[in-house]
Amino acid sequence: MAKLYFYYSAMNAGKTTTLVQSAFNYRERGMNTLVLKPEIDERYSSSVVRSRIGLETDAVSVDAKDDLFLLTEKSNKNNPLSCVLLDEAQFLTKSQVFSLSEIVDRLDIPVLAYGLRSDFRGELFEGSMHLLAWADELVEIKTICHCGKKAGMVLRLDENGKPVRIGDQVKIGGNDIYVSVCRKHFKQQQAENILDGSGTNLSS
Repeated sequence: MAKLYFYYSAMNAGKTTTLVQSAFNYRERGMNTLVLKPEIDERYSSSVVRSRIGLETDAVSVDAKDDLFLLTEKSNKNNPLSCVLLDEAQFLTKSQVFSLSEIVDRLDIPVLAYGLRSDFRGELFEGSMHLLAWADELVEIKTICHCGKKAGMVLRLDENGKPVRIGDQVKIGGNDIYVSVCRKHFKQQQAENILDGSGTNLSS
């Protein structure tokens, strides 16, 4: 029976590497897959999902208006699919997460979604929030903080390497502006950054 899986983690835990490996495993056995990626992730080619260690696979780029169920249904008719895999799933809309559940429930195709759970403020992304609510299986891909503990939070760094607390939720980047830390050090760094540019106390 097909299921909707949500593989979540902090930054640099190997989510995309795991996705590429999973897609390869299916194809190695002669099974067709559909790999999707949000258009907003423009770090590499729109037709490629690439991990930070260089592994990559072909992908279809989608934007916030795309109906993922219809896209998958059309692809499945032309070339029967064994699995749908989606990178950067935190950027999905609520309706797109619903579409993923429809792919599972109506087309009986398993869906593997990979993404961040929370942003640099410790708040859930829209896609992650609904995947946490609707997925059949939740799997944490673990990485570690500099202290050796499990890292489940993400800090965003400014041009001087200092953690920031304000800004748009979405800012595409890698190791240059994001670092994964444990909850203790996330709270510690946020508390140390007490004042924003206007002098507002952010720790209250």
